[in-house]
Amino acid sequence: MSTTPKALYALTAGAFGIGTTEFVIMGLLLQVAADLHVSIAAAGLLISGYALGVFVGAPLLTAATGRLPRKSALVMLMVVFTLGNLACALAPDYGWLMAARVVTSLAHGTFFGIGSVVATSVVAPDRKASAISIMFTGLTVATLLGVPAGAWLGLHFGWRATFWAVAAIGVVATLVVWRWVPRDAGRAQAPASFARELTVLARPQVLLGLLATVVGFAGVFTVYTYIQPILTRITGFSDAAVSPVLLVFGVGMIAGNILGGKLADRRLVPATLGTLAVLAVVLGLMTFVLESPVGAVAFTGLLGAAAFATVSPLQLRVLQKAEGAGQNLASSLNIAAFNLGNAIGAWLGGVVIDRGPGLGAVTWVAALVTLLGLGIVVLSLQVERRGRPVRGPAYLA
Repeated sequence: MSTTPKALYALTAGAFGIGTTEFVIMGLLLQVAADLHVSIAAAGLLISGYALGVFVGAPLLTAATGRLPRKSALVMLMVVFTLGNLACALAPDYGWLMAARVVTSLAHGTFFGIGSVVATSVVAPDRKASAISIMFTGLTVATLLGVPAGAWLGLHFGWRATFWAVAAIGVVATLVVWRWVPRDAGRAQAPASFARELTVLARPQVLLGLLATVVGFAGVFTVYTYIQPILTRITGFSDAAVSPVLLVFGVGMIAGNILGGKLADRRLVPATLGTLAVLAVVLGLMTFVLESPVGAVAFTGLLGAAAFATVSPLQLRVLQKAEGAGQNLASSLNIAAFNLGNAIGAWLGGVVIDRGPGLGAVTWVAALVTLLGLGIVVLSLQVERRGRPVRGPAYLA
């Protein structure tokens, strides 16, 4: 099958907008808190509300769009995203803003889920993982460029200006998806009912794949959520120096995302095992360099690369195991699984800091979590080789 580069660029544009709106609130907390007269902690819940919306919205929106052609579903999701950001920009109070953030987040998981299916359908079979990584480049570029730009807009023109700008990105992304994604993209068969899609969850390999994503990626946000206090309190950087260091993380994300896609296209299983193993090693070794400014910067970049090198292999593995009617749902649920991993990692890091050995232990605890994710992939492979199903609680072994 011939490649359709414009379709991938359209998906990347949508991913850029979604990635920007997901993370930009981190740079607007002070302005939002002051303007809406809430605490910084309450403003921070706008991040948690979004993550919860992604997790819940993935299956709900997949159900709602299951009988639509995939192009139509993508256009509809970008319209929801755009309207959600407009509601954020116009929010008169905190409750309205929280509700608008949740509405915006509903499109996230299903867009990336259906987008992954579409991306793999418009390229040759040996480029499927690379196609997924191209789409996710929009998310990584959003972290590198979109979030700092949004924070700058919020600082100089008010936080509402940032959401107006993201809404404008949504309009552009909607138009390019409508124009460039082929009408029959990803349509290998008639649209399936949601009940039929649900049958994919009876497949042990799909469930183990989703669990591997949750646990394997949780290690990333166990550290990244607390990277600012790590860099300032342990490494000794000033508050002003944190943003440039995070740019290194963003560059690493882009490089790792592309590399992970290429490796998965060559050999998916070794890529999945290898990227998770490297991520665990980077997290573990990071423990020993945090007091060195040079070492901390280098490993922050390596963390970004190692983290996003896992994304395409984990996503493609679930897609392969869900081949058939359940691909839309399984793909969307795996995006939700990444976000659930983010939430679990953030919670676990907080427990380690407040009730455990402290801030300096976050990295090695994160390494253990990712190693557990690697173990789940190994278990999945063993089950696959034995050719017998896993029953009952063993699904979650």
